[in-house]
Order: sequence, then C-alpha cells, then structure tokens
Amino acid sequence: MSGTRPFAGFEWLIALRYLRARRRERAISAITGFSLVGIMLGVATLIVVMSVMNGFRDELVTRILGVNGHVLLLPVGRTLEEPEALAAAARGVPGVVRAAPLIEGRVMASSGPGATGVLVRGVSEADAMTLEALVSPEESVGRLENFGGERIALGSGVAEELGVTVGDSVKLISPRGLRTVLGAAPATVRNFEVAYIFRMGMSEYDKVLVYMPLEAAQKFFLKPGGADMVEVMVDHPDEIEAAVNRLAAALDRPVRYWTWKDQNSGYLGALRTERVVMFVILSLIILVAALNIISGLIMLVKDKGRDIGILRTIGLTRGAVMRVFFICGASIGVVGSAAGVALGIVFALNIRKVQAAVEWVLGVSVWDPTVRYLTEIPAILRWSDVGSVLALALCLSFLATLYPAWRAARMDPVEALRHE
Repeated sequence: MSGTRPFAGFEWLIALRYLRARRRERAISAITGFSLVGIMLGVATLIVVMSVMNGFRDELVTRILGVNGHVLLLPVGRTLEEPEALAAAARGVPGVVRAAPLIEGRVMASSGPGATGVLVRGVSEADAMTLEALVSPEESVGRLENFGGERIALGSGVAEELGVTVGDSVKLISPRGLRTVLGAAPATVRNFEVAYIFRMGMSEYDKVLVYMPLEAAQKFFLKPGGADMVEVMVDHPDEIEAAVNRLAAALDRPVRYWTWKDQNSGYLGALRTERVVMFVILSLIILVAALNIISGLIMLVKDKGRDIGILRTIGLTRGAVMRVFFICGASIGVVGSAAGVALGIVFALNIRKVQAAVEWVLGVSVWDPTVRYLTEIPAILRWSDVGSVLALALCLSFLATLYPAWRAARMDPVEALRHE
C-alpha cells in the first residue's frame, strides 16, 4: 500500500464506513451530528447577518444621498452671495449632475395643539423636481407639482406629529427676527399650506424635514437673494474626493467644501466597526462546532484503535491512516458548510417574508424604524461575503481534523493489538 496515491478509493471507503453509525457508536454519531448542525447554523447565521448589514449600510447611504447633497459649497462668511451663479458654474464641472442653491434652518412648526421642531430646506420649484427623496419616496400624499409659492412639503413624521394632511395650514416660527438699530425684531411667524407629504423610509429625516420654496425661504429667513449653501450631486458619490478636486479647480470663488462622507463619518465608521465585530463574534459559532469535530474524531480514533492496528499490520501507512480520519472530519465540515450556505442564501433572499412570518407568530414588531432608522429590514447578498464565510468554515473544519488524524497515524499497532 506504500505505493498507492494519496486519497485513493479505499481510503474514502474506510472513512465513509467509519462515519456510519452503529449501535455501540451512537454517542460518536450524536457528536458528529451536533458538529454538522453547528457548522451549518454558524455559516447560515454569518451569511444572513452580513447580508443584513450590507443592506443596512447601502440603504442608509442611499437614503442619505437621496436627501442630502454629495458636496455642499459653503460660504466663507455668513451668507452665500449670488448662489445661482455659483450653482451654474458648478453644473459645468464634469461629473456634476445637479447643483442648486439651498437655505436651511431649524424652526418651530405648529398646527392646532401639535407643535414640533423641524428642519426647513428652501429649494426652488425646479430643483425640488430633481430631488430623489421628493420625486420617488416610499409613500406620498398630494402632488409635488403643487409645491411652490406659499405651499410646502412635509415629511410624514412631521405631518403625523402636527396632525395635518394635504390642504391644511401649518404655522412656522423662526426665532431669528430682523435686527434693527433698536434691537432684534420679534420672531418671524408665517402660515403655509401643506401641498405634499412624503415618506422616504428613513425616520430620522421623515420626522424633521420640511421643504419650502426658495423665494419663500429667503423672505422667511430674511436672506433676500442669498442662500446658505449650494448643494451639489455627482455621478459617482463614492469617488467624492476626485469630484471635490475638480470643483476646486473650476470654481474661482472662495468657498468651503463639505462632503457627504464628512457629514456622516460617525455613521460610516460605526457601521464598519460593527460589521467587523459581528463577523468575529459570529465566527466563534463555527469555531465551537469545529471543536466538536475534534472531540468526535478523538472518540472515533479511540474506538477504532483495534481497526487501526490491524490496518497498519497489513500494510496501511501512517499517511493513509491520517488521510482516512482527515476525510472523516473534513466530510462533516464540507457537508455542514454547504448546507449552511444554502440555508443562509435562502434566508437572506427571503428576509422580509421571514420577518412577516415571525411578526405574525409573535404578534409584535421585530423591526422598530424609530430605532433603526429604516422602515424595513434590508438585505443585500454579496457572493464575496458568501465565499469568505465558506472559506472560513472549511478552513476551521480542516484544521480541526489534523490533531485527531495525527494521533491516529501515530498509534503503535503493537500497543493497539496487545490486549486483543
């Protein structure tokens, strides 16, 4: 047998025979089953969690980019003069798909007994028709074409807090009144009609956003002809640094650049850290299952001591014995990993159906949008993540087989048969 090739057919035959449970080997069979199930559940859980975190990150970034500019051109002083000219110059820069003047301020909104703090954004009627959050929200009431003049657009959370709908009146109160030689004037108070209500699916914005026509915002915030910033959107937001360099080279005005990555660095950093930590923690499930493979194989080696002695006596090499038990352990890892990948893919692709089923059984919501910002569980399956999880599971499984297989190969046939 010393001249046979590695992993020959008889080695597979012996290994598969050892994996079959007999009546006196039920304990070993149970440990083997638990190991297989553990690897399967660990792989599936890791794939599902990675998919949900991918979806959460992409959805969050998509919603943020849909409502915020990729680059904000901010004034060096207090107010941006001639914002239309700056926006027109920015539109001529390669890669820029949208540039619009913007006024932004926090005010108090009230209607009847309801009152809440809101973030008002003043945009022109034409620019409002190019905003993804307004044009294609998850849900909407009213018509965006009616936006303009004294008619505003509210986030769904604001409308619910104030108890208003399309056609109702909302009072906006700005604490920044006009400054005169006699002191500050009283706060600006104006009534606006609700023309459009939108829900973009990100509760943090739905609860505070109010869009106001630019001319009305200039009067309301006492900035005639001016703006707070120019909002710029580019075709490749992930390459925002290159876009900023092009803008800086093309614009001849002193402005400050504030990118979406600067605005949301806390979110993005937290998501990256959470992804790494979750991967490490959930990998421990696979590691525990791999340790079960070690214990099961050690018991199998001890139980098959007499068989190993006989095989060594008739000419089986130490390498062949080691490969036999390596096949036993590796088979558990391969089958468990493959089953886990299949289960994880099916689960990730049907995550919303699973969520609905769990909520129907439990009778409670398992996804609170006020806590997690998004209205439903997102999931994006990436084959690179599936490959990484599968490689990790197989690597741990193969490593777990080495020590028991080495022990079996080192067994002395004389000692194994001494008491037989």
